[in-house]
Amino acid sequence: MDAGSKKINVVFSTDCIKYPLTGIGRYAFELAKQLQRKEELMLTYLHGTKVRDSLVVASESAQSVQSLKRTLQKSKAVSEIYRLTFPAMKTLALRNFKSHIYHSPNYYLPPKVKHCVATFHDLSVFHWPQFHPAGRVHLMQKELRKTVSRAAMLITDSYYTRQELTDFFGIEDKKIVVAPLACNEQFHCRTKIDVQNVLNKYNLQWRSFFLYTGTIEPRKNILTLLQAYDSLASRDKAAFPLVISGYRGWENEKLFKLFDKGEREGWLKYPGFVPEKDLPALFSAATSFVFPSIYEGFGLPVLEAMASGTAVICSNSTSLPEVAGDAALMHDPEDIDALTNYIQMMMGNAYEKQHMIDKGLARARQFSWSLCADKTIEAYQQVAKYI
Repeated sequence: MDAGSKKINVVFSTDCIKYPLTGIGRYAFELAKQLQRKEELMLTYLHGTKVRDSLVVASESAQSVQSLKRTLQKSKAVSEIYRLTFPAMKTLALRNFKSHIYHSPNYYLPPKVKHCVATFHDLSVFHWPQFHPAGRVHLMQKELRKTVSRAAMLITDSYYTRQELTDFFGIEDKKIVVAPLACNEQFHCRTKIDVQNVLNKYNLQWRSFFLYTGTIEPRKNILTLLQAYDSLASRDKAAFPLVISGYRGWENEKLFKLFDKGEREGWLKYPGFVPEKDLPALFSAATSFVFPSIYEGFGLPVLEAMASGTAVICSNSTSLPEVAGDAALMHDPEDIDALTNYIQMMMGNAYEKQHMIDKGLARARQFSWSLCADKTIEAYQQVAKYI
């Protein structure tokens, strides 16, 4: 930074950084760590309704607090009070930071705060409302429309989402910056010896299982994955079980029956939500990572698998081609036959599997949190002109 350059003051919202760190929480945490290192910024953090100097860390010790919050939010009266008062309390907390840029990495912006930046991860609540709890859809749509009107600049994870914002809201391209995500340094190639303890913990064999990780919800298309797996020969399913890691969000009757069938027959292993420390080992030990999602704003697990030296099979929908490039075996999300054929290929074709691993490693190197931070700062610089 030039000696005469003025630092940009930023208040960064950390509400989504909570245990366990899932997609948006991971993005906010990794981005904040990188932004801290950038000399051109002065960073402070808004957590809840308190502005603090240090970055909050998601820990298991905070889980009981999160459980209490979730319990309280199940009450309609409590949820309504929270919805009406919490944004106003944030506005109040920011009253002494009028010369700062406020960045929400999780869509929502409080009212009457100038110089705001928000990250839009996807527009699924508008385009795929059926993938969200019905009671929340109208409220979420209303709040996100407010965000669009309040934001001085918007950030997206992908060009796909930027195009969605432009098409749906009529926003000019120059008001949107694309800042692609990355995966953290824990996702890298490992040897069998490196991961043996984790494999023992889950009763798995090195390079003898397929892995899916993510919330079990409709847009992730788990039903198609289970149908593809169920159609495989019994000996193949026995030799290469499917491991599904993630919270059970939504289920329908078909999905429940296939889950039950797979676990009963031994070809499906469901360890639930795998602790963060175990995931990199499972990624690098898998035969292949499968991700048949219908809709993604980015698709970070695809990148994590590639960086771990694991071949990827994923759908060709929405933003996933941007992430995977030509380094994944891609299929239409509803094409069960194509998905089944790719799974069989990764079981038996060692040459093709190694080819996909090599391409995936090269592809993953093109993404970094430092680059994500640099692109984010481009958005800040646009807003800073008017402070």
